[in-house]
Amino acid sequence: MAFSELFLSTLTYIGVASVLLAIGIVLFEVTTKSKEMELIRQGKKAAVYAFGGRILGLAIVLYSSITNSVSILDMVIWGAIAIVIQIALFYLADLLIPRLSMTREIDANNEAVGLLLLFLSVSIGLVIAGSLTY
Repeated sequence: MAFSELFLSTLTYIGVASVLLAIGIVLFEVTTKSKEMELIRQGKKAAVYAFGGRILGLAIVLYSSITNSVSILDMVIWGAIAIVIQIALFYLADLLIPRLSMTREIDANNEAVGLLLLFLSVSIGLVIAGSLTY
């Protein structure tokens, strides 16, 4: 394969993965009760941690879908599935922690909860990424 073909393939994967990442970020923002972007504009660190963790978790699953795909279509299919699973598992984990209202705590700028959500998102992303292998 010539360098130009490899370079074009690389740019294609980067472009498609970036679009998938943006879609995942928008889906998270739309489905969360807290509006993290507004809280981030207000300088609330807890929202930055929680939102940044979600972005990292999504990037991790997309990384795995890229490295384990056999084509761009394969990457898109598994990347989309991984994003949906990432979001679903995040909300499932939120339900399993009944004593803590994540939304209320993030809105109140509880940085400890923001960090907990960061670690939770990255952990979920790593588990999903490890599962996206052949």
